[in-house]
Amino acid sequence: MYSLLQKLLFQLDGETSHNLTMAGLKLTQHNALRQLYSQVLPKKPVSVFGLEFDNPVGLAAGLDKNGECIDAFAAMGFGFIEVGTVTPVAQDGNDKPRLFRLKDANAIINRMGFNNKGVDYLVEQVKQAEYSGVLGINIGKNKVTEEKDALSDYLICLNKVYEHASYVTVNISSPNTPGLRNLQYGEALDNLLNGLMLEQQKLADQHGRKVPILIKIAPDLTTDEINDVAVSLTKASVDGVIATNTTLSREGVEGLRYAKEAGGLSGQPLTDKSLLVTEQLVKALDGAMPVVGVGGIYNGASAKQRLNAGASLIQVYSALIYQGPDLIKQIVQEL
Repeated sequence: MYSLLQKLLFQLDGETSHNLTMAGLKLTQHNALRQLYSQVLPKKPVSVFGLEFDNPVGLAAGLDKNGECIDAFAAMGFGFIEVGTVTPVAQDGNDKPRLFRLKDANAIINRMGFNNKGVDYLVEQVKQAEYSGVLGINIGKNKVTEEKDALSDYLICLNKVYEHASYVTVNISSPNTPGLRNLQYGEALDNLLNGLMLEQQKLADQHGRKVPILIKIAPDLTTDEINDVAVSLTKASVDGVIATNTTLSREGVEGLRYAKEAGGLSGQPLTDKSLLVTEQLVKALDGAMPVVGVGGIYNGASAKQRLNAGASLIQVYSALIYQGPDLIKQIVQEL
C-alpha cells in the first residue's frame, strides 16, 4: 500500500507531499485509520543513557518538527522518537523551494532552516500525546539570534522541554542556519557545553530527574576535528552524541537532478561518510559516552554495520520516505 501512496505523493514537490503526509498522520493517529500503518514488532530491548528502549531503531529529528504526529510514529513500531528541531520562537525557515528528492540515489537535499511553530507549541503537542516510550526533543537556535548568543536560545528551549523529554538533543550541526556549525569547534563548543551542563544540573535538582543531553554533530568533520569534539564532549561530561546530521558533500549524487541545490544531503549516499565518522568518534570517545548512529541507514545490513561500529542506537529518516514503515520492521527483525 505504501508503494501506491508513494507514487501519488511523488507526483508532488517534496514539501507539499511532506505536509500532506504529516496532516494525514495527525488526522488518523487517534482513530481506527491508524491501522493503515500500525505494526507489531518483536521486542529487542536495549538500555542506553539509563533509558529503556523497546528496540534500538528510532525516528530521527526533522520529520516531525512540531511533535504533531508522535502517536502515529509510535504505532509504526519505533523504539524511540525524536521530534524537532524546535527553536524558542516560531520561524518560517528558508525560502521555498527547499526540499528536493534525488530518487535515483534514494537521497534528499533540504535547506529547510529550522522551520517550526516554536517550543511552546511543541510542548503542548507532547503533553497531548499518548505515547509513553522514549521521546527525544531536538533543540536549536533561531536564525536571528547572533552566534555569540546561541547559548541563551538553547537554554530557553532546554528549560521548556526538560520535564517532557526522555532526552534532549542539541543541534549544532545543521548546515541550513548561518553560523550554527561554528558551534562545533574549540572555545565556542566548550562554552556552549559548559552552559548546558550547568543548566542540566540545576534542572535535575529542580525536577528530581536527570534528563540526558546529547549533541548532534556533522558528518563533514575531519579526523582531527572529531578528536577535538570528543575531548570537549568528554570534558563536559555530556551524556551522548548523535552522529551524524546531513552533509554538504555531493559525493555519490554528481550529475543527478537537484544535486547542485544548496542544503544538506541525506539518504543512501551518506552511508559510508556517516559510518566513518561513527567509527572515528567511537574510537576517540573510548567508551566515555554512547553514540547514536544516523545517516544513510536504509536496511538491516546498514543498521547492523552502524551498531557493529560502536553505535548503541540508530535512527532513520530519508529511507523511511522511500520505503515506508516496513523499513522499521525489516531492520528490527534483522537485528
